[in-house]
Amino acid sequence: MSATTTSARVNAHGPTTDTMSVSHLGGDQFEIEVRGHRIRVDQPDALGGEDTGPTPTELFVASLASCSAFYARRYLARHDLPVEGLRVEASYVMGTSPSRVASFDVRMHLPAGVPESRHQPLLAMVNRCTVHNTLTHEPDVTIALVP
Repeated sequence: MSATTTSARVNAHGPTTDTMSVSHLGGDQFEIEVRGHRIRVDQPDALGGEDTGPTPTELFVASLASCSAFYARRYLARHDLPVEGLRVEASYVMGTSPSRVASFDVRMHLPAGVPESRHQPLLAMVNRCTVHNTLTHEPDVTIALVP
């Protein structure tokens, strides 16, 4: 079983992204391939998987955390502020009806030496990361079956 999106198209919003494919490996395990990188997803033992990788939901939350970290690092570097020690932690709460991530809690630990006068501008920048923007501006989602 495999799912693929392609970058050879342009939609109403502009060019699509790089090709990303998801292939079934067995059981609840899938391999994501994007730009030559491979990431395995699975389910925990308690949910019937083999726990060989994060769940898709965990990757989703990690996407927000890592996007936030990326934007923070870029901001700090652009303003000649320290980046060593930057760390982001994220947790989430699941919702039901429908099953979804109902809330995110992202906590950014700033490096020593970042002045308080930079905290709000940094937070404003981080809140504009691509993943955060996607969560706060509902995207169009199309899922199609391909024979």
